Amino acid sequence: MKRREFLKAAGVGVAASAVAAPAIAQSMPEVKWRLTASWPKSLDTLYGGCEYFAKRIAEITDNRFQIQVFAAGEIVPGLQVLDAVQSGTVEMGNTALYYYWGKDPAFTYGTALPFGLNARQMNSWLRFGGGHELLNDLLKSYNCIGVASANTGAQMGGWFRKEIKSLSDLSGLKFRIGGFAGTIVSKLGVVPQQLAAGDIYPALEKGTLDAAEWVGPYDDEKLGFYKVAKYYYYPGWWEGCGQAHNIMNLTKWNELPKHYQNAIMTASGDAWGWVVGRYDHGNPAALKRLLSGGAELRAFPQDVMEACFKTANEIYADLSRTNPMFKKMYDSLVPFRNDSYLWMQVAEMGFDNFMVRMRTRS
Repeated sequence: MKRREFLKAAGVGVAASAVAAPAIAQSMPEVKWRLTASWPKSLDTLYGGCEYFAKRIAEITDNRFQIQVFAAGEIVPGLQVLDAVQSGTVEMGNTALYYYWGKDPAFTYGTALPFGLNARQMNSWLRFGGGHELLNDLLKSYNCIGVASANTGAQMGGWFRKEIKSLSDLSGLKFRIGGFAGTIVSKLGVVPQQLAAGDIYPALEKGTLDAAEWVGPYDDEKLGFYKVAKYYYYPGWWEGCGQAHNIMNLTKWNELPKHYQNAIMTASGDAWGWVVGRYDHGNPAALKRLLSGGAELRAFPQDVMEACFKTANEIYADLSRTNPMFKKMYDSLVPFRNDSYLWMQVAEMGFDNFMVRMRTRS
C-alpha cells in the first residue's frame, strides 16, 4: 500500500473510533436502580434469586447497569412492593402479585390461582398462552410492567397445631395463608391472615395463629415453624406453583435503552430457572430433616380438598360476572390447564408414578 493511501485509511479508522466510542457510551449509559423485595434475607432462595438476577444484569451489561437489592423492610414492608414501584419510590421490585389481590382479584393469576397451574404449566401459559400479556394489561393500570422471575414449584399445605381430620376442623382456625386463597377458606369457617414471612413465626409461637403456610420444606425449616406446630400438611392446593415477578415502574422502564430492557428480560428468565432448580435441590433433604426432627406429615382429607375445590369454583364464577379482567384471565387459564393435564397424565404422570414406586429399588 502506498504511503498516501495508508495514511488515508488510517485517518478513516481514527475517525471511526472517535465516533464509535461516544456512540457506545450513549447506547450503554451507566444506570443504577434499586430493587425492593418481598423477602427477608434469610430466605436465600427467593431473596437469593433477586441477588442472582442483579448479578446477571451486571454481567450482561459489563457492569454499566447496576441494580441494588433491598430485603423486605429495608425500604418498604414486604407487602408494599407494588405500591413502592408504582409511586416511583424504587425503580423495580420482586414480589408475589397475589399479595395485591385486595386491589384487584385478578392479581392472583400472577402467582397462583388456587387449583390452577403447576410450575411448568405456569411458564408455558405466561410465555405462550397469553398470560404475560394479560398480566401486563393489569399492571399497566398501576404504572408498572412485569416479567416472571422465580417459581417455587408446588407448595406445601402448611403447619398446624392440631390435626385436620375433617372439614369441621377448619371452623374458627386462624390460618396464615397467602393471597386470594384466604377468600376461599373463609367460606369454610377459617379465619385467614396474611403476614409477611418474618412475622409468621412469632404469631404462631404466641398462639395468635393456629396454622401457617409459607412455601415448602427448605424455606419452612429456615423459618422454624416445626418448632411450634408439628403437623405438616400437603398439598398446598392454593399454590400448585408459587410464581414471583420482577415489576418495573413503567415510566422508568420506558426510559431504559432497549438493550437494558432485554437484559432484564433475559436475567429474569435466568433467575426463574435458578430459583426453581434450587428449591428442587433443597426440598428433599430439608423434608428428611424435618421428619427426623419430629414433624408429622399429613395429607388433607378428601372432604376438605373437595369442599375447597367446589368453593373456589363458585367464587370464580361470581367474580367472572363482576370483574372483566378476572374473567378474561379465567377464560384463558382454565382451558389451558385442562388441556395441559390431558397431556401430562399420559406421559409425565405415567413416568412419575412408576418412578415413585421404583425409587427404593435402585
